[in-house]
Amino acid sequence: MRSSGHGDGAEDDPFEGGGASILRQPKAVWATAGASVVAFMGIGLVDPILPSIAKGLHASNSQVSLLFTSYFLITAVAMLVTGFVSSRIGSRKTLLAGLALVVVFAALSGMSRSVGQLVGFRAGWGLGNALFVSTSLAVIVGAANPVGPARGSRTGGSAVAILLYESALGLGMACGPLLGAVLGDMKWRYPFFGTAVLMAVGFLAITAFLKEQPKPARKTSLLDPVRALGHGGLASAAASAFFYNYAFFTVLAFTPFVLNMSPYRSGGVFFAWGVLLAVFSVLVAPRLQHRFGSLKVLGGSLVLLAADLVVLGYGSHTTAIVCTIASGALIGLNNTVYTELALGVSDAPRPVASAGYNFVRWFAAAAAPFLAPKIEEWTDVHIPFVVAAAAAVIGAVIVAVRRRALTLEAEELAPAHATEDGVTVFAN
Repeated sequence: MRSSGHGDGAEDDPFEGGGASILRQPKAVWATAGASVVAFMGIGLVDPILPSIAKGLHASNSQVSLLFTSYFLITAVAMLVTGFVSSRIGSRKTLLAGLALVVVFAALSGMSRSVGQLVGFRAGWGLGNALFVSTSLAVIVGAANPVGPARGSRTGGSAVAILLYESALGLGMACGPLLGAVLGDMKWRYPFFGTAVLMAVGFLAITAFLKEQPKPARKTSLLDPVRALGHGGLASAAASAFFYNYAFFTVLAFTPFVLNMSPYRSGGVFFAWGVLLAVFSVLVAPRLQHRFGSLKVLGGSLVLLAADLVVLGYGSHTTAIVCTIASGALIGLNNTVYTELALGVSDAPRPVASAGYNFVRWFAAAAAPFLAPKIEEWTDVHIPFVVAAAAAVIGAVIVAVRRRALTLEAEELAPAHATEDGVTVFAN
């Protein structure tokens, strides 16, 4: 985690490290990161084509939104399984199994004849994505070269992996809607087939370049991620992330219906949104954390996101477009801080802590796409954004109320982590 003191940070910039640049990584890292890009593309892929899918399958908005709900509900539950599986068969085989499932279910999604079939196939896709995404960060952590004069620097170990992982997330979230728009403008089925092809390429790349990683000394049980949530700091981070993710996925899954644009125009909006997400998660977040401290950045960003959502809900169509794009910057900041918080605040093994954290937060990602259209049906189009804004504020309140526990527990863990991956305190 970044320190919160002031400083120019030039010598710590991972993109200015010369021979120790973050870009100088093994092929295994790039193969895994590249496949991660495609995996994250699958999340926003359907955004521009949601209205087209509804029209093509004669489904309502709330029925089509179940594409997100089934995907993330299975992803959440699968988080309890991923560590159990990878600790027994190894991370490489787990990655390949996840990729294979995505290839199969993405292709089946493109062949769906009803919205029920499509929702079911997206659930299978979510299982494959959970196996891949939850394991990919651990693989990148293990394979990435540290950056900086010492392994204990702020860009050593997992800090480098987080930058690479968040870069993949941002790029995938940006390119997913663009791919969905380009292919979906021809036919709504084509983005699913395109994803299957790209994931098959990722499967081949990982097969070729990634060697099997060492298995953990202790096998992970199905309940270990749940037990990890008994840690106060991790439970607080997960609870805050739960409410944040409700706001995040209201933007991602409900806004396309409100904007009601062609696939190309909607894809362009969410491409710009994803670009801001990538830039702010990888380039801006580290600098703000270094200057102000991570918890201040997180709390402030959540409050600004809430304000953005209210303006989005009540503004004109042009205002809604601007606010949707602007939310990408705030979401990028939040994603980076939450990822580092989940990895560093607990004394549990990082894969276990990450699984427990993701188990909680993905339930909100499943709930928002289902509830937002329902809330619109019960009230009006503005209220889903008010509810999402309230959720973001609750996330900020949890950070503020639990600030002392998060800070103290992070400080206690800092000496143990410092020489391994540069994790330090989370606030001033």
